[in-house]
Amino acid sequence: MRKFCILFLTTIGLVSCDKNRIYDNYKSVENIGWHKDSIQQFELPVMDTIAGHNLYINIRNNNDYLFSNLFVIATFEYPNGKTQVDTLEYEMALPNGKWLGTGGASVKENKLWYKEDFKFNEKGNYKVSIAQAMRANGSADGITFLKGITDVGLRVEKKETP
Repeated sequence: MRKFCILFLTTIGLVSCDKNRIYDNYKSVENIGWHKDSIQQFELPVMDTIAGHNLYINIRNNNDYLFSNLFVIATFEYPNGKTQVDTLEYEMALPNGKWLGTGGASVKENKLWYKEDFKFNEKGNYKVSIAQAMRANGSADGITFLKGITDVGLRVEKKETP
């Protein structure tokens, strides 16, 4: 019972240290890889319309990932229906092949900038959709199953004020 209490208090302490987190959600990718037509969708709760927020795309990858970078297409949908589409490139490994990110030897977690000091000016629900947009060198067709990506996530944090 004592071990349980210590574990419980440690867990509460770690979770409470993440005071800026507003939203943090992951979607698992199929075991055979992230399909080029598989769009990971996130619906945000109603957000504070005054404070600034930082948005991140979170990617977990393992050693089956064959590339040093990652291209994604992120679609940001406002409550009024307006959309903003961005093609983003992220570095996933150093030139020497060492994975970036945090975590153990087999799975790395990357917290990648998406929007900085963003204000949710409109009341209502915002939606973010993320799709992989990787292509092999010299090919116009996308990679059908992108192996090595295990989870795709979206995180929203309240921007810290100095």
